[in-house]
Amino acid sequence: MKTCVIFCAAEFDTLLAPIDEHTLVIAADGGYRHTQKLGIQPDMILGDFDSLGYVPDDSRVFPVEKDDTDAMLAVRQGLAHGCDEFMLYGAMDGPRLDHTIANFQTLAFLASHASRGTLIGKNYIATVISGHTICFPETAQGILSLFCLGADATGVTIKGLQYPLTDGTLSAAFPLGVSNHFTGKQAHITVKSGLVLALWDRANGLCSWE
Repeated sequence: MKTCVIFCAAEFDTLLAPIDEHTLVIAADGGYRHTQKLGIQPDMILGDFDSLGYVPDDSRVFPVEKDDTDAMLAVRQGLAHGCDEFMLYGAMDGPRLDHTIANFQTLAFLASHASRGTLIGKNYIATVISGHTICFPETAQGILSLFCLGADATGVTIKGLQYPLTDGTLSAAFPLGVSNHFTGKQAHITVKSGLVLALWDRANGLCSWE
């Protein structure tokens, strides 16, 4: 898989995985501050720059009045460059709840384009599962919550958590998957059809995929 790392404007603590020379790095508006702080030269800088407050050299400038968020603009660029795995730092836990929800929808957009996306914030990590399994090691602790996005998600199986489920259905109209708990066992969450948003504590790091 070809990886795209996108830096957004909200806060996060540290990188969860190294960025190699083959990774496409995009700074989206205020995310440029993070690349400067980390000493990373992005391959692309884009946005309307209402968050950053100025336009860096060699940036792609978009109007404030547009359909795409800056994060979505960056995702579209990553897809155009052949990326199918996306890590968005600073895409959660910020002062704009509406942007966090927009980024949840961006994860769904990526899943609908046969790609994997992960949001990394200061306190939480999120991804969308669709036709895959995500896994966590025995050392994972705390809470993992699952939310259906859109039409019912079917074939949902949860193993190794406090509340298991076998070939179940999650609905967007009822929060059945909220507040599950890691139990010191390997955890596996499978979604055969539909879109399920998974949220967990950032201290557990990235999930693995099957």
